Amino acid sequence: MAFETPGESFPGSAFYYLDSDTTNPLPLSKAVQNSGDDTADLAGSAARPFHLAGTALDGARAQQCLAMAIYYEAASESDAGQRAVAQVVLNRVAHPAYPNSVCGVVFQGSERETGCQFSFTCDGSMARKPARLWWDRAEKIAAQALAGSVYRPIGLATHYHTLQVHPYWAASLDPAAAIGMHQFYRWRGVAGMKASFTQVYHGHEPLPGVRAAASSAPAPDPVELAREFNAGIMAATGNQAPPSASRPSASGQTAPAPQRVAAPVYSDAIRQRGGDALFVGNLPPKSQINPQYANSGQWIAKP
Repeated sequence: MAFETPGESFPGSAFYYLDSDTTNPLPLSKAVQNSGDDTADLAGSAARPFHLAGTALDGARAQQCLAMAIYYEAASESDAGQRAVAQVVLNRVAHPAYPNSVCGVVFQGSERETGCQFSFTCDGSMARKPARLWWDRAEKIAAQALAGSVYRPIGLATHYHTLQVHPYWAASLDPAAAIGMHQFYRWRGVAGMKASFTQVYHGHEPLPGVRAAASSAPAPDPVELAREFNAGIMAATGNQAPPSASRPSASGQTAPAPQRVAAPVYSDAIRQRGGDALFVGNLPPKSQINPQYANSGQWIAKP
């Protein structure tokens, strides 16, 4: 055919030779149709509807801050992508590990060059004046979220990143969903349970905007926040993690937490003969990496 002849085609030219009767895809059989349950399993429980409180000024500030997060983080995304970003902000507002205000969550860490939780608050993006059409769209999504609209596909997700990057903390969280150009995550263990999202919103919104620079301000690390929160819960419950803290599997079944295997206890006679060395045989040593390269790939220092 013509598109198979060198010099007589261009990328995608084969499309124009398709039979017009076969351009529509065949319907999937019932055996292979995806009902969407798998996505729901990954996302986990849905968030509770947000209830706006405080004064009219608090409401106006909350809407402005949430609209800013939606606009600068996902202006070119679909409605689903923008609703997902808004839901992450409100999920954080409901979690005790984060500030109890919309503006507090959005601008958390903005006083540091490397500690901002939403990159637009410390990378200069706010110097770009919003386009009215796209701003109105972001403001509409923000108003709906603050009025109680819940975006269920990401559940209780509290983190996300663009698909172009893979931050160090991603491996410590459970993926919830991929919406548009963002991958969303929720915390593991007690911190990610619905029962942990107990913070009640009362208003008291600070002024929208970047905080004054302060290099000494803490940089919220998602790994450290989860560890501290889980440790606090364990201490409060007598080191007894609730059964529901187990991680759900893709099938929806709750998988038990992996058990730790205790180190073997040898008799005096075995210890005198070498202990573990008697049983390792020809196994390779723990590491064959040159000591000077042993720490390659690790962070030089925390931001």
